[in-house]
Amino acid sequence: MTPLDRRTLLRGALGLSAAGLLPGWAMAAQGGRSPEALSGDEIKLTVGHTMASIDGRTGHAVAVNGTIPGPLIRLKEGQRVRLAVTNTLDEETSIHWHGLLVPFAMDGVPGVSFPGIKPGETFTYDFPVRQSGTYWWHSHSGLQEQVGHYGPIIIDPAGEDPIPYDREHVVVLSDWSFLHPHQLIRKLKAQSGYFNHQKQTVAGLLKGRDQPLKDRVEWAWMRMDPTDILDVTGSTYTYLVNGHGPGDNWTGLFAPGERVRLRFINAGAMTIFNVRIPGLSLEVVAADGQPVNPVTVDEFQIAPAETFDVIVRPTQDKAFTLVAEASDRSGLARATLAPRPGMTAPVPPLRERPLATMKDMGMGTMGAMGHGGMDMPGMDMSMRSQANAPNLPLTPGVQTVSPMPLDRLSEPPQGLEDVGHAVLTYGALASPHPPTDTRPPERTVEIHLTGNMERFMWAFDGQAFGPLKKPIAFRRNERARVVLINDTMMAHPIHLHGHFFELVNGQERPPLKHTVNVAPGGKVAFDLTASEPGDWAFHCHLLLHMHAGMFNVVTVRPLDGEA
Repeated sequence: MTPLDRRTLLRGALGLSAAGLLPGWAMAAQGGRSPEALSGDEIKLTVGHTMASIDGRTGHAVAVNGTIPGPLIRLKEGQRVRLAVTNTLDEETSIHWHGLLVPFAMDGVPGVSFPGIKPGETFTYDFPVRQSGTYWWHSHSGLQEQVGHYGPIIIDPAGEDPIPYDREHVVVLSDWSFLHPHQLIRKLKAQSGYFNHQKQTVAGLLKGRDQPLKDRVEWAWMRMDPTDILDVTGSTYTYLVNGHGPGDNWTGLFAPGERVRLRFINAGAMTIFNVRIPGLSLEVVAADGQPVNPVTVDEFQIAPAETFDVIVRPTQDKAFTLVAEASDRSGLARATLAPRPGMTAPVPPLRERPLATMKDMGMGTMGAMGHGGMDMPGMDMSMRSQANAPNLPLTPGVQTVSPMPLDRLSEPPQGLEDVGHAVLTYGALASPHPPTDTRPPERTVEIHLTGNMERFMWAFDGQAFGPLKKPIAFRRNERARVVLINDTMMAHPIHLHGHFFELVNGQERPPLKHTVNVAPGGKVAFDLTASEPGDWAFHCHLLLHMHAGMFNVVTVRPLDGEA
């Protein structure tokens, strides 16, 4: 195992607080039911340049109301809100209200739902609040989300909260690099594993931690690297909790015996986190803002764009460490839950990094057989057989096609298969309410998630987003089943704007989600009622994947007033 050394803890030891950039809600908690927030019917937000400092290093950032993360916005189900956003940048900006059901002109995606907010302009978002739960907001302009333009939204229900709690803490996870996001892309274009400092070695082979030599040869033959779990890693990222680096140790308070609601939001640009609190069970009570039947686990994985609400019940007068470990285990975010300020608990060492398997290559059940998938009929040297995807064009952006993609919703997420304790799976999530639309799907829409890791090209169905890309069209109120097939060996959190969908996970009452992380070599089905008219973004929420082409537009017609 790799110890969490002093350098890792010191990196980000001052978080973003050195530049005075932390909002009140993100400071170490001092008790109370609700953190400091902006609320009411009229809210003003200003987007501007700033300089962020971490561990003595300073770099450019984009802040909202002068802070990173931005203000916590607290709304009430049933109210109408007007949010005036002023742009003081020298470039276009925007805010997307992630997971909120809003008119499409208020969704905040430049070029899709509105023109964007030009420098010096103010745009007022005006919409009714139709739901409750844990959500967040972020820029949909360029790569501003990576450099600080994000923050949480909490919406209280109109009536009694179906999830009782005594105290709450908002926990925003994110990743920070002093390399500009365009530099991140350039380096990945030049060398796909540029940030991967955990490649297999001879020493790992001799110690039995890495693949046998025969398997290594076969992965090399396919020009694939089983250690390539995340594109951007802890070699450049500092992982943050509410803007605090690991050494800064954000602390949330509790009184022993309380039901503490932790509202987790993954605002990371490129990082899937594995979250646990050693010594405490985690009762998952909501996913993407929507209640689920409680599921008790010891650890859960949260992809960028997802939110999970968790109840913990500490009974001892002691501190507990909250650990959010990057899924490739190249680093972690760390915080503390404690009865009093200043208390700490041991920080566990980073666990051994995972290795991708043949199942992650879309080899289905042959994943456990190692090289057994190599003799499949019709398999060519580049893993681009069209036998399972006859309509998929084999463009340069399609490096592999999964020959046997599996529904992996009931499996522990990648890297958590053998951790020795209870792990949340998508298959365990169930809504407490029956579906509101009981019609069977009228048709099936199949979408392939494709990529070329060597060239850092990402797309839907082999074609990156551009003027020639056809939108995904639905009739208003059409009931459809969407099947996502991951033809790559990386996970992709896929987000649909403007709608919730029912995850087809074997439950009689499937959970409502707006984002689903599609496992490598896996497939996911969800049922959608296209009830919201307009043009909606549909994309991978790994920011650099979206920027590189894994994006499309979902159209729902007719619009209001049209025949």
